[in-house]
Amino acid sequence: MMTVPFADHEMSRRTLLRWGAAAGLFVTTTSLAGCAGPTGLPGPGTLTLALNRSLVSLDNKLNQFDAAVTVQRAVRQALTRIGPDITPELVLAESFEPTSDTQWTVRLREGVRYSDGTPVTVDDVATALQMYEQVQGSFVASFFPEFPTVTAIDERTFTLDSSQPIPVLDALMSNILITPAAANKPEELQDGVGSGPFVVTRFNRGAGTYSLTRNEQYWGEAPGVERVEVRFLPEESSRVIALRSGEVDVIDSITPDSATQLQGLPGIALDEASSLRINQIFFNFRKPEGHPLADARVREALSHAIDGRALVRDVLTDSVTQADGVVPSSLLGYAKTGEYTYDPDLARSTLAELGASDLTLRIIWETGEFAGDTFIMEALVEMFGAIGVRTTLQQFEPGGDILQWRQGKAGDWDLLGNGFSAPTGLALTILQGMYAGTAEKEQTRDTYQGYVKPDVTEAIARASTEPDATLRQQRLAEAQQAAWDTWPCAWAFVPKSVLARRERVEGLELASSNSYPLSTVRLGA
Repeated sequence: MMTVPFADHEMSRRTLLRWGAAAGLFVTTTSLAGCAGPTGLPGPGTLTLALNRSLVSLDNKLNQFDAAVTVQRAVRQALTRIGPDITPELVLAESFEPTSDTQWTVRLREGVRYSDGTPVTVDDVATALQMYEQVQGSFVASFFPEFPTVTAIDERTFTLDSSQPIPVLDALMSNILITPAAANKPEELQDGVGSGPFVVTRFNRGAGTYSLTRNEQYWGEAPGVERVEVRFLPEESSRVIALRSGEVDVIDSITPDSATQLQGLPGIALDEASSLRINQIFFNFRKPEGHPLADARVREALSHAIDGRALVRDVLTDSVTQADGVVPSSLLGYAKTGEYTYDPDLARSTLAELGASDLTLRIIWETGEFAGDTFIMEALVEMFGAIGVRTTLQQFEPGGDILQWRQGKAGDWDLLGNGFSAPTGLALTILQGMYAGTAEKEQTRDTYQGYVKPDVTEAIARASTEPDATLRQQRLAEAQQAAWDTWPCAWAFVPKSVLARRERVEGLELASSNSYPLSTVRLGA
């Protein structure tokens, strides 16, 4: 964990440009001796991935950053998945059809088996839903307005029943990874079998390294590579060097500076996709009544201190777009709700009128939360300083205790640099996960940074249970506007999904979720 003191000099375009250049300098001047990458080149049948965040589990009950999906779903699978056109596709399910407003009927694909040869059963699905519902602080559980119950019809057929309509249940179930019932637990599983195209042969959770081998019992088409090695390299410069030297085959979530450095190099290719993720500078909603940040007018005033267009242009070099809503525009159900407006004079005068001029803010974030995170945070210090607001930065290393801070259990903070993705491709997922907090959820710290606004929660509930698609879109727009009007973020932006790979890697289909199916990847010469 690192704390950086505030700076008190004015923000300038020259400063922004200096930071943008520094990002590139940081990458290009780091020596190979500092690279923490694997030694030796990948073999002809081995695909080596270097992730920017530590993969702590091949389960996803608590943790599912974007690139983790690639590895997690190579081992464990769900009934459905979200396809390239952001619609559900069948995986373990042979059919998945609504039979009433509150019921879906599902039939398992014939012959689907785990890597130990045992069949996937209806009981496994029922147990998986129970385990996801029971785990505290679940990332996936927050997507569900309620968990459906499973009623078996025969060995392969069952119904998913709910008290209220869940019209997008086929998309939501893409996040419930199925495990044998007897081995499932209400926690992230560190071992166990799955039905995916690969099996885990070795792992070190603390180091974030995993070795996967082709599943010879796989029920589908055999994957194109024999082995997959997963590495965790937190420093982007190390990942770039490892890729250039051929020590790794794929690196994910790279900054514009690294993309520029790698563009056109022999043997290296870049892949880019739109994003289902929104990155935010999110306020702490656990402030007591009377605290300046408990006032939406103060939160809005602070947002006027941030020159988002300059950050996009000069620090992130137009690799992102400034958000104009509470969800990315690429999501189904998105509605534009407003704009972040840079007006430091208005920010300063409004804070003075509200008696909130003498603020000191603590901004926290985890390294690697999004590309260029440190440069953005340093720019925020300058921008807030320009309106007289003192700021400190507290940076957490991957694998640290930032979750305890986010839940309000370890220390106080004011703003969080964080990202939230919608692996379902639905605006409703982000609304449900971030803005549908309740007092009951807050008791167990299962809200998003303490966000509990009953009017917003009710608006989301109306949208989530509306069977009619046209009315659902209308209610989704109302819910997004209600969330925007509470000024939850000082600033937000939507990144692009960018990765770099060796050209020997073929068949990699990068999706908007910043992930790709390992089963389709092949290795050339």
